[in-house]
Parts: sequence; structure tokens; C-alpha cells
Amino acid sequence: MLYKAPGTKHLLLNGTHLIAIIVFLAMGIFTTVAGIENSTAKQMISTCPDKDNCVSSLDIGTKHYVEPLNYQGSIENSRARLLQVINEFSRTQVIENSGTYIRATFTTFLFRFTDDVEFQIDNNAKLIHMRSASRVGYSDLGTNRRRCEEIRKRFNR
Repeated sequence: MLYKAPGTKHLLLNGTHLIAIIVFLAMGIFTTVAGIENSTAKQMISTCPDKDNCVSSLDIGTKHYVEPLNYQGSIENSRARLLQVINEFSRTQVIENSGTYIRATFTTFLFRFTDDVEFQIDNNAKLIHMRSASRVGYSDLGTNRRRCEEIRKRFNR
């Protein structure tokens, strides 16, 4: 029950309202923390949808499959090399770069379509898994596959 003391302009809250406000604020804090944890936990590339505009090294045995990158040496050197290769491309932006996960966008020249490209480093297997997918449309006329092969070529030179 709200109580207004005589002669005051402010409302006072009883215990029930105070508890409700505390619970509401706590739910907002926990939801925000969970959202942060989920975005950090996302750092694994996903498989491709059933569209022709995506390739992934995790889609073994499907039309979407592209081989992962192989590397030797330290994870740090391989990661730095991969970032160097990504930044060699025009109209490219690294969006996320944390631990063993890298996410970048590549924008096509003519129509300015944005493609999402993800990399997941598996240090135990000495592999860098990759996924390249168009944001719109059904077919990319092989653009994502060619991009992954060009990344491979540049990474291995």
C-alpha cells in the first residue's frame, strides 16, 4: 500500500513494493550478465543453413564443406598470421577477436553485400575452422567458397 504522509509531496512504499522493486532490478542484472555470458559462449562457428551461400569446414560430407586451414607452430603466430591475411582484403572489418575465435565481415565490391566470416582455432588438432556465409539471398555464385580458398592460399604462402 502506498502511503502519503500528511503535508508531504512524496509517496512512501511499503515492504511488498520494496521487495518487488529489488527483485525487478535483480532480474535485470542477471539477464544482462546472462546475455554477456551467452555472447562470449557463442565463440564457436556454426554449421551452414540449407542455402547455397555458405561454406564451413564443420559441414563434413555436405555441399557446404571446405577444408579447414592447417598450421604448424604456436597458436599465437598462426592467429597473428590469420589476422594479417584477413586485413589484406579490401572492405573487411574484424568484428570480434577473442581467444581462439575471430569474426569478420567482408563486403562485396559491386553490390555491397555483407558476408560474415568466422574462424575457430583448434590448437589440439592444429586446425583453423572457417565459415563464410552471405547474409542475404540463397546463392552467392561461389563467392564464399572462392573467398575461403583465397584465404587458404594467402595463409599458406
